[in-house]
Amino acid sequence: MEELKPMPASCSPFTPLGFLERAATVYSDCTSIIYNNTSFTWSQTHRRCLQLASSLSSIGISSGHVVSVLAYNIPAMYEIQFGVPMSGGILNCINTRLDARTVSVLLRHCEPKLLFVDTLSQSLALEAISLFPLTNPSPVLVLIQDDSDDAGGSNSSSSTVDSHFCCTYESLVEKGDPNFKWIRPKSEWSPIVLNYTSGTTSSPKGVVHSHRGIFTMTVDSLIDWEVPKQPVYLWTLPMFHANGWSFTWGMAAVGGTNVCVRKFDASTVYSLIKKYDVTHMCGAPVVLNMLSNSPEIKPLPNPIQILTAGAPPPAAVLSRTESLGFIVSHGYGLTETGGLVVSCAWKREWNKLPAIERARLKARQGVRTIGMTELDVVDPESGLSVKRDGSTLGEIVLRGASVMLGYLKDPNATNKCMKENEWFYTGDVGVMHSDGYMEIKDRSKDVIISGGENLSSVEVESVLYNHPAINEAAVVARPDEYWGETPCAFVCLKNELTQKPSEKDIIQYCRAKLPHYMVPKTVVFKEELPKTSTGKIQKFALRDMAKALGPSSSSSRRSRM
Repeated sequence: MEELKPMPASCSPFTPLGFLERAATVYSDCTSIIYNNTSFTWSQTHRRCLQLASSLSSIGISSGHVVSVLAYNIPAMYEIQFGVPMSGGILNCINTRLDARTVSVLLRHCEPKLLFVDTLSQSLALEAISLFPLTNPSPVLVLIQDDSDDAGGSNSSSSTVDSHFCCTYESLVEKGDPNFKWIRPKSEWSPIVLNYTSGTTSSPKGVVHSHRGIFTMTVDSLIDWEVPKQPVYLWTLPMFHANGWSFTWGMAAVGGTNVCVRKFDASTVYSLIKKYDVTHMCGAPVVLNMLSNSPEIKPLPNPIQILTAGAPPPAAVLSRTESLGFIVSHGYGLTETGGLVVSCAWKREWNKLPAIERARLKARQGVRTIGMTELDVVDPESGLSVKRDGSTLGEIVLRGASVMLGYLKDPNATNKCMKENEWFYTGDVGVMHSDGYMEIKDRSKDVIISGGENLSSVEVESVLYNHPAINEAAVVARPDEYWGETPCAFVCLKNELTQKPSEKDIIQYCRAKLPHYMVPKTVVFKEELPKTSTGKIQKFALRDMAKALGPSSSSSRRSRM
């Protein structure tokens, strides 16, 4: 046995890109993408992705080059998930909710050779690039046009393109060779995607994943969620969120139909569900809340599988959603894992329990998926497993094939979370229950999760501290009926003020300097912030105060995502 060695025939690098090639054979005439009046088959999608890869290669995109994209859930965004890495490039999807300043920082950090820009993101992209230093090279810009009503009737049929853009996405596809031999990775450890964790401007964390990791994540997700062949998948989860939790590639593996939707509200979702007989969808708990509180609510004609993650979902929201006919699955993952690596694996005997108890059990994050090697909750000091009592707090740690390669240009941050003991330290705080199911109890480093978006309290505080009237500031999460959590700012004003700012004044100040989802929705004025004996602000005390305020319910809230 010891004489047997790995041979070339058994050492082909794992990559999710091969899923598309197979889909073009097995599901050639089956619908791959639907978007308004546009539809493609899997053979057409395969051909278009090859043409895109060919054109990118012809203009100099090759192995190791980063290609960024600012786009919503439209067909081009889906094709780019394959076309860019098929050219040898590394795909970087940027959150369309970020402001120009943050987008500029991310672009300067990852240095893309080319940037695809959705027609609705033109002003955002151009403003971001205008903030580049003169010595910083700008990426080549390609415009993704769209004449649908969702895009405001953009002039995709027009031959004129803003001079900042070299060409349109469709012209790039048309020029490509449909017989292009796509660039297979030389190693399965070669990078395939670069995703940013939260878009904080002080120290952006660019998560780099390998072909091997994404292949494992994709197959693992399909198995864990029990996705059958040819599902009808509605894209309510942004593809820029960890590449849609890797289901962009997963739908090709099972020959699914991708129902794309640029922006949506509850009415749109229910309409698309009925029109296309949707079977599967994903989203943060805020999506569940939107669907279960909509005036459009009607019992579903057929059960729909919905996978949620991004924040601990309230048991009441889970219960309401399932009462409509949705079958909710709950999991946990990070940008650093490429998708969900922990899931609340359901036990048949739990079906006999009352609805409230079922929802309480389903609100737990659960156990490792089969593709993850190990999961534990450990004492951060000793590294030892905490008691399985559901109350002893510890840090959630993971070990497995889909864990990232590391953070781009940040070896210190990589080494800090990828320890020598072979664990990846998530920075999330949780407990382990007696039955081996994990549950998140808090987020370390005071990360606030609003509508599935992670935002740093430190960055919000840095803006508040620049306000001329503020002496001290601390930001924590306040429960929110719709978004799950929203930023709540506790501030101490300077003593010498002749005119004190109002809550509205401070919110408007932040709105001018931060993306809207990061702006505090509540400002509480205090004479003094609670501190430890060493002078550190006691955020746990502030969290209790924010929680005591009750869930916020902003009058400006909309169901549109």
